[in-house]
Amino acid sequence: MKIFSVIMLLFLIGCSIAVSAIKNLLGAIIVFMAYSLIMAILWQQLNSPDLAITEAAVGAGITTLLFILTLRRIRGGR
Repeated sequence: MKIFSVIMLLFLIGCSIAVSAIKNLLGAIIVFMAYSLIMAILWQQLNSPDLAITEAAVGAGITTLLFILTLRRIRGGR
């Protein structure tokens, strides 16, 4: 299980760097969603299921939806 956690931490670091480096806003939103899902997995690995569910629902779910709706509104509905 320790190797899995290390791999997830490396993906987490990669996502955090990628989300700040990506120029495409939709791509950055998708990487942010992946970051939140990986964080939810890590919370579950740390035996915090309440935080994992909250991170998955709010971080990967609602926040991503709001970002996409805002991006759509900014781009004029395209």
